[in-house]
Amino acid sequence: MKHGCKAMAGEKKNFPLRIDPKIYAALERWSQDELRSVNSHIEYLLREALKKAGRLPLDKSRDQEAGQPR
Repeated sequence: MKHGCKAMAGEKKNFPLRIDPKIYAALERWSQDELRSVNSHIEYLLREALKKAGRLPLDKSRDQEAGQPR
């Protein structure tokens, strides 16, 4: 199956990432502290940065599960 720019619900977009080894090492340590994989921690950090910048709408279902107001 070919993937375009839009991923279907539940699918993740794969892409190569070139990153400085020192940054990767720091991310690896941080992700271990948070009990996440490096990949999921990068996704978490990007999602939080996008929300903070107003570039990603809040996921209301996720906020409600966490007990946060709408």
